[in-house]
Amino acid sequence: MQQQTPNNNMTQGMQNMNHGGHELFDLHEVLACTINVLDQFMIFRQFVQDNELLDILDRQYNFTLFHYNITAECFSTGQKPSQETQTYMIRNLSQPIYGIKPTQPKKPNQSLADVKDAGISAHMLGLMKTHASLLTMTSVEVTNPAVRRVLASQVQNFIEMAYEIFLYQNRNAYYQVPQLEVNDMQKMLNTFVPAQGMPQMPPNNRAGAVH
Repeated sequence: MQQQTPNNNMTQGMQNMNHGGHELFDLHEVLACTINVLDQFMIFRQFVQDNELLDILDRQYNFTLFHYNITAECFSTGQKPSQETQTYMIRNLSQPIYGIKPTQPKKPNQSLADVKDAGISAHMLGLMKTHASLLTMTSVEVTNPAVRRVLASQVQNFIEMAYEIFLYQNRNAYYQVPQLEVNDMQKMLNTFVPAQGMPQMPPNNRAGAVH
């Protein structure tokens, strides 16, 4: 009787089976939503007028595409990806501008001719904020350690990308930041104080239970 040896496809199949069922659905959502971000950035590009916003869009697109690829890789193999995750750096880091100054009232666009950088950057910010939240919620429920680390490492980067878009909007008065009156702000800041000393924890009721 001829003895059969397991083929490479079967061996590979067993290696990438280290995923929970819930994780599979979550990763499909993450990867599909990442494609959605990339596709929308591609659509936005034809409407961008400001060179600074175009630079932000291109750098964030390339960063997102790179992490889509390594996420898809480690998800399909169940193993550490062939490349390390990267760190996103904000190119034009500035201090937020506080206060409100008069601007034109906002309303829905009447045609594609009304699409401006203010609206495009707002869409970009919304996508980055949503994706940062999705990555966070998904990574805490992923059982595969390689996939979990790849997802978790991206959270801070998508926060940075969202903050970069916020700063761009803030500098151009698209996203203005009001502040409270000084006395009200001080009261809010002093609402919470650090705990003093060690808390007196109650005893566990089961400590002396007989099993």
